[in-house]
This record gives sequence, structure tokens and C-alpha cells, in this order.
Amino acid sequence: MVRNKTKKKRIAASKKHIGQVPGTLIYTGEKSDKDFQVECFDYTKDKIEESILLKIDEASDYKETDSVTWINIDGLKHTDKIENIGKQYDLHPLVLEDIVNTTQRPKIDEYDNYLFVVLKMLYYDANEDIVIEQVSFVLGKNYVHTFQESEGDVFGTIRERLRHSNGRIRDLKSDYLMYALIDAVVDNYFSIIETLGNKIEDLETELFTGNARENVNIDVQKLKREILKVRRAIFPLREIINRIEKSESTLIYKRTITYYRDIYDHLIQVSENIDIYREMIWSLMDMYMTTISNKMNEVMKVLTIMSSIFIPLSFLAGLYGMNFEYMPELKYRYGYFVLLGVMLILFISLIFYFKRKKWL
Repeated sequence: MVRNKTKKKRIAASKKHIGQVPGTLIYTGEKSDKDFQVECFDYTKDKIEESILLKIDEASDYKETDSVTWINIDGLKHTDKIENIGKQYDLHPLVLEDIVNTTQRPKIDEYDNYLFVVLKMLYYDANEDIVIEQVSFVLGKNYVHTFQESEGDVFGTIRERLRHSNGRIRDLKSDYLMYALIDAVVDNYFSIIETLGNKIEDLETELFTGNARENVNIDVQKLKREILKVRRAIFPLREIINRIEKSESTLIYKRTITYYRDIYDHLIQVSENIDIYREMIWSLMDMYMTTISNKMNEVMKVLTIMSSIFIPLSFLAGLYGMNFEYMPELKYRYGYFVLLGVMLILFISLIFYFKRKKWL
């Protein structure tokens, strides 16, 4: 039943855009019960103003200022308000469509007055299930807009750096702010990779010790799908950062390119780890199948040994169970006991032989 519901959700999400006019804002995510919130950080080198915008029209006040503004929007379900912000900042309708389309592949688009970047923010929930949330960035001359599905993100350290003027974040322009936000997302990838590594090691230990649970194959398959999701979310980001490095946009200053190059190095490291874990999970599948095969071989080995022991005994019992009249042994007074003795000697001899061969 759960599987059918999930399948129906996927089909419903895929049908939302069929036949729609390009630029139509249709939210495709599942976090539809979240409130709309606009968080604003407006700062210069010497001062900062932090606020929650109660009215969406207030966002336009920061469009033409000498300060740098970070506006963080939570709640993509409210497409009318997203569209309002788009009108205030002259965002292309296709940009707004991609913002609320949570199945959008990570990408970068360059426009005359701004850059549009889409990437995936990853984290684990309380049940250690992977959660993939889309985050969209709009970089302007003196502002950065971030659009998230719901409240809660990995930008806590960036907020603290802005509040306390730690580092050079308040000394530089909006391009450095976007770098810091993307860097926070990428740094969180390492915790995801570490958790994946721990899960793989636990399964590997369980399979190696031979104490694997009956449903361990389900865990292996689940982990394989998890790695594929992470890979699909992270790999396109390398192309995005590479394009930012080579971009001729006036919004990206030369002094910031070095920092974006550092993100690219981190992504290379993350990608290599994902490839390693991907190979390891395939090895775990082979190991699981080998373990099952070994257990089956052990069962067949025991059955074969038992059959080998009872075959000669069955032969003797069958031989002297024939009802022929002229069988000298049948008239012997102690024939029955002699036959039992011979069978016992055969049994003990075969057991001793199999143990000597280390088959038992």
C-alpha cells in the first residue's frame, strides 16, 4: 500500500507540468504545510540589520542599496508570493518556474543582471533517512536571494559569521556571500559521506562475521538507492562551480574565483568518496550472495554426508530384507546381531573418516 501511494505521488508530480504554459509556477514538492517566511540580513562592513519581513513588498526596499542583502525565503508552496518577489527583482518567469519545481536538476543560468543557481541540500532526519531539499540562489549586484522548501537549513554558521563579523564575509560583496552559502552546503556533504561510510562499514562487518540478519539484503538495497540519490544530487554541482570559475559575468569578482575553486576541490573529494562507496555497496551485494551461497553449501554438505553414511547401511538392510528362501545368513542364530555390529562399525568408520578429512 505504501509503495502504491509513493508511486502515485511520483506520477502526480510528473503530470503537473504537462501541457502547462512555460513560466507557470507549480510547486512540485511535498512540504505543503509550511508557513511562508522571509528572513533578511542587510549589512555593510560596519553594521548589520537582521529582520523578518512581514510583508513581501518590503523586499523591494533592498533592491538598490549600497549594502549587501541576503534574503532567505522559506515556503515554496506560496507561489503567488514567489511570483511577487520575481516581479520586484525582474526575475525571468522560467527562473521562478524552476524555483518552485523541486525536481529541477542542479544547474546555473546567467542573465544580464543576475545569476541563477539551483542545487540540492542534503541532511539526515531523526530516522537517519536521507532528505534532499532544493535550494535556489539568485545573485545580484548587491543581494543574494535563497529559496527553500521549508524552514531549517545548514546556514546557521553563515548567520553567526554575519552577526559577529567573523572572517571576511562582511568585507566583500554579494558574490562572496553566495560562495559562503554554497560552501556551507558542500561542507555538509562531508557529514553525509561520513554517515554513508559508517553504514557501509556496519553492513560489511555484519556480513563478514557471518551473523547477517535475514533482511540484511533490504538494508543493502536501501543503502544503494541512497548512494545513487546522493550521487545524482552532488555530481552536477561540479559543472556549476566550473562555470562560475570561467564566467565572464561582472557579478563574480576575480578575488572570489579562488574561493569557488576551493569548493570545486571539495566536490572532487566528495565525488571520489561517492564512487568508492558505490563500488563498496556493489561488493556488499556480491558478498551477501556469496554468504547465502555458502550457507546453502553448508546445508548441502551436511545432507550429503548424512546420505553417504546411510547409503551402505541402507544397502545392507535392503540386501537382508529380501525374501529369498536360500540365504545361509538367515538361518544363522546370531545373524541379526552380526549385521547390527557390521552396520555400527561402518557408521563409526565413516564418521571417523569424514572428521579426518575435516568435512565434519
